[in-house]
Amino acid sequence: MVEAVLIDLFSLPASLHNGIQGVLRNTLEIIEKCSSTPTPFVYVMCCQMPESERKDEQESLLPALRDFQSTKKGLEVVCAQTTAAVLYTIKQILDEKDLSVIKVILPSLRKELMKVYIDHLFTAVYQFEFEDLKEASDCNNLQTIGPKREEQTVSTQDVALIRSEIQMHLKSLPSLKGELTILKSSLIPDDIFLHGFTTRTGGISYIPTLSSCNLFSSSKRRDPQAVVKENLRRLANAAGFNPENFHRVKTDHANAVCVMGRTEPDSYDGIVTNQKGVTIAAPGADCIPLLFADPVRKACGAAHSGWKGTLLGVSMATVNAMVSEYGCNVKDILVVLGPSVGPCCYKLPRESAEEFHRIDPKCVRQFDSAAPYIDIRRATRAMRHASDALKAMKREGRIPMRH
Repeated sequence: MVEAVLIDLFSLPASLHNGIQGVLRNTLEIIEKCSSTPTPFVYVMCCQMPESERKDEQESLLPALRDFQSTKKGLEVVCAQTTAAVLYTIKQILDEKDLSVIKVILPSLRKELMKVYIDHLFTAVYQFEFEDLKEASDCNNLQTIGPKREEQTVSTQDVALIRSEIQMHLKSLPSLKGELTILKSSLIPDDIFLHGFTTRTGGISYIPTLSSCNLFSSSKRRDPQAVVKENLRRLANAAGFNPENFHRVKTDHANAVCVMGRTEPDSYDGIVTNQKGVTIAAPGADCIPLLFADPVRKACGAAHSGWKGTLLGVSMATVNAMVSEYGCNVKDILVVLGPSVGPCCYKLPRESAEEFHRIDPKCVRQFDSAAPYIDIRRATRAMRHASDALKAMKREGRIPMRH
């Protein structure tokens, strides 16, 4: 079922500007006649040129659209100077209403171009279908506006121009939820390692469930890669790193570690490097983002540690990779735990909580309940100490060494 209709008038022939209300009226009649269900939301896309560049037909088009909008409930005219600006504005409206199934009605020559815009500004959460803009109101006798071609292609240059247009628009948007903030630790020397933790402010992601500085895009989210790229650009400018050399872990909630310069695993929750000029990162929210820095060997690491990764020892696996790959001494490695969920607010099923209780009983509160509270920060520290103690016992011969 179509939830919204977009009518693209960006390249409407000038000869039809005076009759724009008739074109829209016919289009709405077609929607009603040819659809099994009524479409509650209709958005008309049009170009609003700067005042200095407006032509006579532009002056007649906008008032006509505004007049038509006032007579049609559920119809909204969205104007801007670029297709990217209009489409992104409509995307925000669609997201606010939680609409995902969209029909786009447009001149046939615009279809392939529009698909490029949509590919960059939307994700697989949305479903799009396309229909030619027509003049007639008879479903059996429709006349396509403008010439129609069976095969259309978009040149590499056109794609590059569209990407640039999108990037310029996103770059112009104001930061949301406040200025971009980077939290730092006094433990890691700033003169050797650039480091920090982002917060929920300073980016352009408006989806309520995401931080405005969201740095992760997926097919299951409404935040597209183009927005994430803009957030990263702003972060890089504020922090002073090159976004082209940014490497983020591919989380699997396990304990695999990627060593930069070697074959990259399909998924991993830790990453280590001793290369200069690169930036490594790990996500965090409920899960703990961990940073590792060895100022002696000039090596560093980052890890993502959720409750599963904590139990699997992803923090120790990251330390072990730095030791084995770069000759780091464990006592030289500085480890910082970033912002994460606290013991006041994190519940797990009893079966999982038992694993944390075995690490340290103080990691669990209300142990006898069906869903005890867990302190994954404390568990991370306790497992490090347990690992050190285990190694000492092995060295002293109290525990048989495994080969």
